Amino acid sequence: MTDYLAATMAMLGPAQNRYAQPSAWERLHADLGIQLPPDYRVIVDAYAPIKLNGHLYLSHPATESWNLVQWIGDTIHAWSEVPWDELDLDADEDPRRLFGLEELSFGTRNGLWPIACTDRGETIFLDAAADATRLVVNYGETWAEHRMSFTEWLYRYLIGEDMTGPNSSAFYPGPVKLQHLPMSAGEHHPEPWYGPDRGM
Repeated sequence: MTDYLAATMAMLGPAQNRYAQPSAWERLHADLGIQLPPDYRVIVDAYAPIKLNGHLYLSHPATESWNLVQWIGDTIHAWSEVPWDELDLDADEDPRRLFGLEELSFGTRNGLWPIACTDRGETIFLDAAADATRLVVNYGETWAEHRMSFTEWLYRYLIGEDMTGPNSSAFYPGPVKLQHLPMSAGEHHPEPWYGPDRGM
C-alpha cells in the first residue's frame, strides 16, 4: 500500500518547515472548531505558503500573509453567500444531490471546509461530515468527489490525474515546480525551484 505522504514529499523535496508552529495549529483548531487532517498539516508545515506546479496554492496558519485561518474564513463567507436554493441547477451541478448532502453548508461541523485552491478557479474542500476522508472539489459548475486522504489527492494531482473534474489535469513533465509566495505587499514573486527528478 502506497504511503502517499512519503511519496508526495519525495516529489516535492526536503521539508523546509519555515513556519512550523504547533501553537498555530492549536489556535486554528480552536478558532475553527475542527481538526484538519494530520497529513495536510505536515504538507502545509513543510512547504507553505507555496504555489505548486504553477497553479495550486497552500496557505499557512502561522503567517500574516497567506494566512490559512483568514483564507478559510474569507472563502467560507464567500461560498455561504451563494443562494443555492434560488439557483436552477442540473443534477450534475448541484453538490447536494451529487454527494447526498441533506444541506449544503460551509464552515460548519457537518459542512465543507476549504483547504486549498488554484489560480484556475478550483477550490478543494474537506467534507467534515464524512466518516472517512472525503474531498470535494469545485471547478466552475463542475463538482468532483474523492474518497481519499489529502496527500493521496495531492500526489495524484501532481502526477497528472484529473483530480478537479473531467479533463482537468494540470500535468507538467519533469520535476515538480515550487514557488514561495510573496510575504509582503512590495515583494515580487520569489524565484521558483524544482523538486527531485521523478522520471516523468
